[in-house]
Amino acid sequence: MPLLHLRDVSLAYGMTPLLDRVQFSLEKGEKVAVIGRNGEGKSSLLRLLLGDIKPDSGELIIQSGVRLAAMAQEVPIDMQGSVRDVVLSGAGELAVWLRELHHTDPQTARYHQLQEQIERANGWQLEHRAEREMSRLALKPEADFASLSGGSKRRVLLARALINQPDVLLLDEPTNHLDVQTILDIENYLKQWQGALIFITHDRQFLRSLASKIVELDRGTLREFPGDYDNYLRRKEEILHAEEKANAEFDKKLAIEEVWVRQGIKARRTRNEGRVRALKALRVERSQRRERKGNASLLLQQAERSGKTVIEAKDISYRWSPDPTQPDLIKPFSLLIERGDKLAILGDNGVGKTTLLRILLKQLEPTTGNVEHGTKLEIAYFDQLRNRLDEEKSVLDNVADGADFIDVNGEHKHVLSYLQDFLFAPARARTPVRALSGGERNRLLLAKLFTKPCNLLVLDEPTNDLDVETLELLEALLVDYAGTLLLISHDREFIDNIATSVLAFEGNGVVNEYVGGYSDWLRQRPEPVVVIPLKKETKSETKTPPPPAMQKKKLSYKDQRELDQLPEKIERLESAMAERQQQLADPDFYKQATDQVAKATDDLARLEQELASAYQRWEELDA
Repeated sequence: MPLLHLRDVSLAYGMTPLLDRVQFSLEKGEKVAVIGRNGEGKSSLLRLLLGDIKPDSGELIIQSGVRLAAMAQEVPIDMQGSVRDVVLSGAGELAVWLRELHHTDPQTARYHQLQEQIERANGWQLEHRAEREMSRLALKPEADFASLSGGSKRRVLLARALINQPDVLLLDEPTNHLDVQTILDIENYLKQWQGALIFITHDRQFLRSLASKIVELDRGTLREFPGDYDNYLRRKEEILHAEEKANAEFDKKLAIEEVWVRQGIKARRTRNEGRVRALKALRVERSQRRERKGNASLLLQQAERSGKTVIEAKDISYRWSPDPTQPDLIKPFSLLIERGDKLAILGDNGVGKTTLLRILLKQLEPTTGNVEHGTKLEIAYFDQLRNRLDEEKSVLDNVADGADFIDVNGEHKHVLSYLQDFLFAPARARTPVRALSGGERNRLLLAKLFTKPCNLLVLDEPTNDLDVETLELLEALLVDYAGTLLLISHDREFIDNIATSVLAFEGNGVVNEYVGGYSDWLRQRPEPVVVIPLKKETKSETKTPPPPAMQKKKLSYKDQRELDQLPEKIERLESAMAERQQQLADPDFYKQATDQVAKATDDLARLEQELASAYQRWEELDA
């Protein structure tokens, strides 16, 4: 029996339905990716599954006892307290008691009262789960949530969603605005998570790594594609080709019937009334057809070629503080960028990628060294913070500043026609920027940017919020771009397909350059070396024995034997877990009967529990 099921569900805002009598079911252990164009209703689908909104018709059936949880797409601005407080806040009233307990004096009566309440509600098990999830996601329980980076806050929200051990986890754009390392951490965690997963993402590498089934939302219809992303792409192309062919045949038949009904008096005298009724039915059917949205038409304006040398940086470094004893954000290094180079800058959030970009553009002075620009540079800059958009102005005015026409590659073009190339209908083009979605803002910024001729294109996080099709169009445009490109992105596949070289932040302000894209950097980068300094003992040093409380007790023969056997047992359990995880990661595995899939996931959960117990026992005996 499926964990949840949508039966003939419809949902609409206005005249056009987002969901049109759709069917969908989720089985235990499935990892389902929901994809589709911006504005098709993917987030609304997740909200409907969570019960935040009700369908206009049809029904949502959730199996008795099944728990659902979701991680918010945006980090709530009003969340405060320690990491532990935020994680526990996902468990309702019990979480309030646990939070209060951690901030109450153990000597007070209230402390003991809270202990009793938590004991009666079996709350210590909840706290143990919270500690386990925080440990798995590398979170510090006492850290202040407000002071964390965006990536760390996302990990806290994931732990918060998992605190109640949900059977189904729903994630809306979990990788947005995250650095590569945080994306990998979440990706690896979700691979091992045993529950069912429904997620929306535009990160193709993340999608390929996790999805066992893909569901596409297109013009109100849900289509399921078992298997991986590449299988979806192949099947989707076949479906669109068949749809195109069927529509062409339908339109041809309709045109023939329209000619027939308009023939002269002789034809009307012998007209077949059944044929007239059939024509009316054809007209109705044609009027109800929902045309597929066109693709964005992206076109860069090429400026005059720059000189061969575009940017030359010599021994540049940067530190926030003028104090020379403070560490460098960027340690000294040199760089030469030549015409036609496509350079991607990699690194965790907060390491200084945008700062380096501003130094290379001479918007910021380096602490040491200097930057020289080549000749005939025309720079276009895509700003990560969208500061180049006026929130109060309309889409039209942001692009044309009140003008009716703009010049694009020598062509005098009406601004409404130009914006339609970026999928802005005339009514949407007159909307204030503050009302746009994240994906629409990105498209608008690209539209504004591409009105300016350039030979040095600078893109700081251009892929956030773009749907996959627009992302692939932008990718193809940049591959063919004849100018020079500086790019900051955390989309691994995007970097692989575009970059000719990578500039990587590798810790402690060190920046190194590598030939190729993200995958090439992974192959070439040095393995991290951990050096543990050895302290030499001198004759004058005497070892102080540990206090009695810290001294180890001598183990009994039975306990010592158990301790000796535990490493082998742990190794055996880890091997069995790895084998089972590999089996569950194979999309073909889910083509088997449901009970076999359920048995495999239950086996993995049992192995995980045995392994945790073995580690705990090892720590007890070793102490």
